[in-house]
Amino acid sequence: MRVLIAPDKFAGTLSAVEAADAIAAGWREQAPDDELDLAPMADGGPGFVEVLHTSLGGDLHPVTVTGPYGQPVPAAVLVVDGTAYVESAQACGLHLVPPEERDVERATTRGAGELIGAAVDAAARTVVVGLGGSGTNDGGAGLLAALGATATPEGALDRGPSSLATLETADVSAARNRVATVDLIAASDVDNPLLGLVGATSVYGPQKGLAKDRLPAVDATLERLAAATDKKTALLPGAGAAGGLGFALLLLGGRRTPGIDVVVKAVDLESRARRADLVITGEGAFDFSSRSGKVPFGVAEVASRALQPCVALAGQVLVGSREMRALGVESAYSMVDLVGKEASFADPAGSLAALARRTARSWSR
Repeated sequence: MRVLIAPDKFAGTLSAVEAADAIAAGWREQAPDDELDLAPMADGGPGFVEVLHTSLGGDLHPVTVTGPYGQPVPAAVLVVDGTAYVESAQACGLHLVPPEERDVERATTRGAGELIGAAVDAAARTVVVGLGGSGTNDGGAGLLAALGATATPEGALDRGPSSLATLETADVSAARNRVATVDLIAASDVDNPLLGLVGATSVYGPQKGLAKDRLPAVDATLERLAAATDKKTALLPGAGAAGGLGFALLLLGGRRTPGIDVVVKAVDLESRARRADLVITGEGAFDFSSRSGKVPFGVAEVASRALQPCVALAGQVLVGSREMRALGVESAYSMVDLVGKEASFADPAGSLAALARRTARSWSR
């Protein structure tokens, strides 16, 4: 039997590569004669570059960029056949700062702009920017500043949304010139606009530590940025991705595409699914939000087109069978149900392997 293993990361416990390895290890214990094809996945958030490097190879260029609060952080540009892939979470991800030290109102995306600049300098023809998992909400102002945009007062773009409150004018022409030689792509599963009730601040700000009573004020700072640059772009789907990084990329002439589609194409998942008898996907929490451009839904769609069944392994399964099938998944299995919550967090790889072993009893033939 041929089994395609294509999970997302299990947030906070396992990367997508580690999850795929754990599933494979457990499956082999139960069904050693099955042929396993490992295709760890991502949707543009944390793990985007690692997943693509694992499947595509290519050259990793290590760089040091500015973190969300000015600290130096390590990152990498992956270059494969003229296309550079960068991951914004490496520069401004929520995971870079402990919860007690977060202050999103002064967090900058400068490092994401530095990553894009490094990709341009690597002579790439296309630059794909993975968006997701950000700990910032500055509308991509720091990214613009890193690429050469200027503002009055000086420095207003570069210290988070708190400094945007004083923004008077902004000129992004130098930033546009910096990326004029590349096809710029924003890889994101988010289609929110930048502003308003369904914008970056209102929807995702609380996840990053913004107090409820500060949401209108912070949203107003992003409105100043949009007014100083291009309010029409702020209304576009995806402009609110990654705290407004999507807005900055669209402002520079970039185009948006779902992150899962980028990875599906890059790793040739369609043809790999056609060669399989079963497709396995997974993530930390499998719930109905998985439909919103996330990996399990994307993988299940690929499996459906290949006329192959798809099952999901997850830390927790939070949907019933009807919702599961609406997502294109035949069955979903939970680590918490098998070994308990405490054991799942204490040994996530071992628990996932045990779940894969149990699943193989039902599906391997």
